[in-house]
Amino acid sequence: MKIQNIDCTDKLNQKVKLAGWVHARRDHGKIIFIDLRDRSGLVQVVFTPDKKKIYQEAQLLRPEYVVAIEGKVSRRPKGLENPKIETGNVEVQADKLDILASAKTLPFEITKDTKANAEEIRMKYRYLDLRSQRMQNILKLRHKVIKFIRDYLDEKGFWEIETPILTKSTPEGARDYLVPSRPHKGKFYALPQSPQQYKQLLMVAGVEKYFQIARCFRDEDPRGDRQPEFTQLDLEMSFVTQDDILNLIEDLYIKMVKAVAQEKKITKIPFPRLSYDDVMKKYHSDKPDLRKSASGGKKDPNELAFAFIIDWPQFFYNKDEKRWDPHHHIFTSPRKEDLPLLDKDPGKVRSWQHDLVLNGTEIAGGSIRITDPLIQAKVLQLVGISKEEIKKRFGHMLTAFEYGVPPHGGIAPGIDRFVTILSNETSIREVIAFPKTGDGRDFMMDAPSDIDQKQLRELHLKIRD
Repeated sequence: MKIQNIDCTDKLNQKVKLAGWVHARRDHGKIIFIDLRDRSGLVQVVFTPDKKKIYQEAQLLRPEYVVAIEGKVSRRPKGLENPKIETGNVEVQADKLDILASAKTLPFEITKDTKANAEEIRMKYRYLDLRSQRMQNILKLRHKVIKFIRDYLDEKGFWEIETPILTKSTPEGARDYLVPSRPHKGKFYALPQSPQQYKQLLMVAGVEKYFQIARCFRDEDPRGDRQPEFTQLDLEMSFVTQDDILNLIEDLYIKMVKAVAQEKKITKIPFPRLSYDDVMKKYHSDKPDLRKSASGGKKDPNELAFAFIIDWPQFFYNKDEKRWDPHHHIFTSPRKEDLPLLDKDPGKVRSWQHDLVLNGTEIAGGSIRITDPLIQAKVLQLVGISKEEIKKRFGHMLTAFEYGVPPHGGIAPGIDRFVTILSNETSIREVIAFPKTGDGRDFMMDAPSDIDQKQLRELHLKIRD
């Protein structure tokens, strides 16, 4: 059975089987050395002339060849240790070599940081880019973050439930990605901007504590912290207050940072809870960077300054569209004491919205939800949705609320943004295995792409010039 390279440190004087990629090759006199790479790191393998057959085979090796090797682990000669790698005190004396696959010369070096290469070529050969140590470390960190979340919420009594990817187009802020239906002529599904309505309906269904590592889709212009598709922790609970939600998320992040990123230090515990009006007045931003070092101009990447932003206005006035738009989304509950202002002065209505910010980035947003069908209808009308559209787009929600809906609320932390900060990266494209480029394309798969006329006819579609 193959072992990981890192495990060689515990196998001194034992025979092992390894497999991976030739990271580098060096010929010192008649001895051939290779650095063998797998996802755990590097280990040095030695080929000597006295083992004639395997020595001849080793002369064929080039960078990125895929090989399987058997041999004995021995201690490196004194003075020839390599402290730069974790296996630097040992090496493997090869007894058997199988060349599993050859490799052409790579379009860029992966032994160095690949960020210096053009984005187009990195994305075209993303499977090579991901071989680099930096990208392997990011993938491993992302796995640890998601695993921690799942284990933590399971212990807290949450159920992980998948919700549909093919759903209904409803106005929730960004443009929907639409999917034409073949058997239902002229009808379309939409990819979910978030599982918002489904998770609320799960509360009506009596689930009480739900979460999901959810894929979300929004047809909006990409930025450094946005992608056409992204991943969030989607979470909802029944019979809770805003404090219950914030306390849970604060505890989750404190314990997660300690478990997966010990080098990071949280600036302040408990997390500050700041009002929207105060941060806008003081920082002129609803996602302030509260790191202690930020005020001095030098931002320590290992400092994590979390804060909750609360006491949000329910609406802001959209001058271009001449309507009220929600600060969070259309399902956010107004404060009970401000309900009379919905008819009189919507701009003064406060909501139960809450955001979590970290080092100047919004990494989560949520709220206590509306559960009164009359209030929900009124909010939808305020944002410019007619009574006919309300029934057409949201009738299922309003009907469900007539059958006994518990008070509920939730939050949706962004996985990509959080891992980006933990990795000291500046773009979420660096922490997504197969992201889109800055203009929303996939160079590796050549997407979006044309489709043939037969497919168009099956979908009852015609491309207009």
